Amino acid sequence: MIELEGVPELVDPVMVAAFEGWNDAGDAASTAVAHLDREWKGEVFAALDAEDYYDFQVNRPTVWLDGGVRKITWPTTRLSVVRVGGDKPRDLVLVRGIEPSMRWRSFCNELLGFAHELGVELVVILGALLGDTPHTRPVPVSGVTSDPDLARTMNLEETRYEGPTGIVGILQEACTHAGVPAVSLWAAVPHYVSQPPNPKATLALLNRLEDLIGLRIPLGELAEDARAWQLGVDQLAAEDSEVAEYVQSLEEARDTAELPEASGEAIAREFERYLRRRDGGPTGPGHATDGSDAGPFLRDTASDRTRPPKPPHPQDRPDQTEQPEQRDDQPEQPAKDAEAAAEADSDAGSDDNGQETPATQDTQGPEDTENREDGGSSTGAPGKDD
Repeated sequence: MIELEGVPELVDPVMVAAFEGWNDAGDAASTAVAHLDREWKGEVFAALDAEDYYDFQVNRPTVWLDGGVRKITWPTTRLSVVRVGGDKPRDLVLVRGIEPSMRWRSFCNELLGFAHELGVELVVILGALLGDTPHTRPVPVSGVTSDPDLARTMNLEETRYEGPTGIVGILQEACTHAGVPAVSLWAAVPHYVSQPPNPKATLALLNRLEDLIGLRIPLGELAEDARAWQLGVDQLAAEDSEVAEYVQSLEEARDTAELPEASGEAIAREFERYLRRRDGGPTGPGHATDGSDAGPFLRDTASDRTRPPKPPHPQDRPDQTEQPEQRDDQPEQPAKDAEAAAEADSDAGSDDNGQETPATQDTQGPEDTENREDGGSSTGAPGKDD
């Protein structure tokens, strides 16, 4: 029986977990949880026994000096609690550690014991994987779950992954069997720049976490770090022609996959999300971004694609001829076109009944207007799991 002394009663608690190692490309996931702990001043209330779960020849303890006194830090997993105030307070239980070397089922059962005692309503596990994604584009983040009902209500993908898994996949399945709602958020990190840190991927995870739990997350210096990271990778890629060509091929593949048009519901949903953030809703000003300099653009949650809130200009669509719409608020025809308009009027004839007929008429049909107003969109990236 787990007894928690000194931990106050929590308000709608959510457990957010991340583990260093195989599930943490670029340290993106563990850095995200560390950021939450630092910004909200988390208080550690429990640590798992290191000897139960870790091979010290794989994850070695470290020695350090504290005022001339030698001390040892053992690899383990720690739990902390943060109290998030505001109009709709919600507390978080943060789990941060290293992927265990052994006894994974006991490890997950111990974490679930804490979740049960604290009244946790949802478990969110963060992960990062290596993928064929260019560093110049927004970081794709996939939200997956094993619960069909949760997938439907929270607009997530139901996992279909088969293959080797890590502690993220094991913990999610343990939550499912225990009846605890669980979601995994996976960020795709470019495999050609996998060394940590990757603040852009960390920001993408925080951005998706904001939407999932309805809390505004303070960014600190993460946004600036993400910009500096991308500029650094840009410079390295520019110095190697082969790398530059490879990045360009990834960009073309990504853009091609995002060509299909989005539904009206998806566009409306993203615009509502943008307005909530602009007006200071649950995720208000200063929300987490992906670190790209895209400006006031919207994002498609299925693929994390950045897109403008208005349809593109017709000249950007090669399959259409530029035909500006007629609007009541448009300015009058410029003076240099007045002579041509008068000449056209003089050519106007009359029909057999003596009624005046215009020399020209707008031949644009409703289909042309409808096609022009269709906005670009994207399709979701394939679901990633363990």
